[in-house]
Amino acid sequence: MPTDTLLALLVFAAVSSITPGPSNFMLLASGANFGFRRTVPQILGISAGFGSLLLGVGLGLGAVLTAIPALHLALKFAGAGYLLVLAWRIGSARAIGAGAAVPKPLTFAEAAAFQWVNPKAWVAAVSAMAVYVSATAPFVSVILVSAVFALAILPSLAAWTGCGLVIRDLLSDARRLRLFNLSMGALLAATLWPLLLQGP
Repeated sequence: MPTDTLLALLVFAAVSSITPGPSNFMLLASGANFGFRRTVPQILGISAGFGSLLLGVGLGLGAVLTAIPALHLALKFAGAGYLLVLAWRIGSARAIGAGAAVPKPLTFAEAAAFQWVNPKAWVAAVSAMAVYVSATAPFVSVILVSAVFALAILPSLAAWTGCGLVIRDLLSDARRLRLFNLSMGALLAATLWPLLLQGP
């Protein structure tokens, strides 16, 4: 991959991963509720899950979903349902480090699986593959784009978790924590709005 293309891919990865979205809202909440160390598996799960999504899209999954609208619709419903469950888990947390409904942060596997039903992740994956995969070496470039993107998003994921740490002391008050968790749950649920506007 030429240097200028690689730099453009890194900038795209940084910009698309730092903007608000479902995974980032979950990291912010997890950082505030559980701290950085306990959120590391979630960070790594997001990176690995998104890398595998990129591979899937690059190797033809996007074309399969376009060819089979019912499968695409099923994926959207599964994604919406899972996102609402996560929004409920975050919104109903009660105490830092030991929420009643969120006894622990997302696991590596949960965070990785969520990327496959995350609307923002799909948009970024399709865009990255459409723009950065080389027609002359498609297989190699799909792997390269997936690996570079999965690594390049790590600083943004860590930054969102760090923002949660910054406000952790402020949230030592139970009422403020409750309001924060409700807000994060509501914001997470609100990320469904663009998905619903797209129709079936």
